[in-house]
Amino acid sequence: MTRLLSALLVGWLALTAIAPARAASLNRTIALKASVATACTVAVTDLGVALDVVAGETARQVGSVVENCNDGKGYSISVSSANSGKLKSGKDTVSFTTLYDGTTGNASGAVAVTRAKATFAKTAALAVTIPANAKTIAGSYSDTLTVTIKAK
Repeated sequence: MTRLLSALLVGWLALTAIAPARAASLNRTIALKASVATACTVAVTDLGVALDVVAGETARQVGSVVENCNDGKGYSISVSSANSGKLKSGKDTVSFTTLYDGTTGNASGAVAVTRAKATFAKTAALAVTIPANAKTIAGSYSDTLTVTIKAK
């Protein structure tokens, strides 16, 4: 009987050595999360152009703008004039039209452009058109254009 038990024990040991271990399977998970804030910026370069208000200017580039916005729904760019589309010298004025990236603005010097998706490093031209006027009063004329970017 001892031989039988010994043989059974050796056989059992041999089987357990050959058969793969059967352990209970246990899964655990790790949740990965990320968040990216909306970031929209413009870099504006003033070209320092001296405009000819007597002879007039046609789509004369006065600046360039680099747009960056990571909003997947897009964004808008607006340009506004501090003097409502007029270069001023005291009480004297010279009207102009603003153009942004090929889009013509309204009589108050404002223009708006809408982008349908996120865009990075898009360079756009900012220009003005001034009608010729040989009867322009002498003076130093100026205005300020403001470029604004806004996510949708």
